[in-house]
Amino acid sequence: MNAEELRNLQSPLKDKYRDQPESATITLRAEGKIGEGISCKVETGKAIVEAGLHPATGGDGMLACSGDMLLEALVACAGVTLRAVSTAVDIEINGGTVRAEGDLDFRGTLGVSKEASVGFKAIRLLFHLDTKATAEQIQTLAKLTERYCVVYQTLVKGVPIESSFNKL
Repeated sequence: MNAEELRNLQSPLKDKYRDQPESATITLRAEGKIGEGISCKVETGKAIVEAGLHPATGGDGMLACSGDMLLEALVACAGVTLRAVSTAVDIEINGGTVRAEGDLDFRGTLGVSKEASVGFKAIRLLFHLDTKATAEQIQTLAKLTERYCVVYQTLVKGVPIESSFNKL
């Protein structure tokens, strides 16, 4: 896909969202079924992923870890966003990798230490690009990728989350 094809694809959507701002708000959903043992089966839209305990919390490593899935969602979103941005601004990317690393102190999630936080203490998002882009162009890619990546922005800004527990 080139910049013109991307603009032609997105232009009607942008016009609609400008004219009807309410149509731009869409609710995305994820659902899981509580599984056997300590697991949850999550429908991803393409497959069912069964998540369980990370080995650092007693898991055997056979099931997906939700922390890994969070990092995978960040990598997926950042990679797609980078491709869209590079296409839109006509910077050729021949390939490369996107990697996310996150530091967790499992004492928090296991309740071993109240001083240890539950959740990631730090996340690093690393891009290694096969490109002839200049340093200035790469800086533009970085700025725009960070600005328009939904998962990145959600993690950086944080959002309110409401929980409700109901009996069937």
